[in-house]
Amino acid sequence: MTLILDTGALIAVESSDREVLSLLQEAFLNHEEVHVPAGVIAQAWRKPERQVLLTRTLKQCKEIPLDGETARSCGQLCGKTRTDDVIDASVAIAEAKRFPGGVTLLTSDRRDMQVLLSVSGISVDLVDV
Repeated sequence: MTLILDTGALIAVESSDREVLSLLQEAFLNHEEVHVPAGVIAQAWRKPERQVLLTRTLKQCKEIPLDGETARSCGQLCGKTRTDDVIDASVAIAEAKRFPGGVTLLTSDRRDMQVLLSVSGISVDLVDV
């Protein structure tokens, strides 16, 4: 299983949410991949000296870069869905491009993610955090 984390999942980590920490611990122990889009990190990263748990968690995750091509795709997806959160769009785009197989997305924004994913033709397991 591959996990992708959105900003809500990172905030849950920072808040020591037991359910999210348990899911991540299990994934890390089983050597499963955990990915975080770069824009998601930017939304959650504020004071790293105070975000010790988040810092430790991110060190075990793989960062998905937000390059120019992906940024343009995110903008187009927002245009198609009439949404404006390009970071949520980057999560959907990351899943479409990099992980065509089984993916679980930890999200605090199920409704918006469902819209973005459905327009992209992507089916994933969503876990609310």
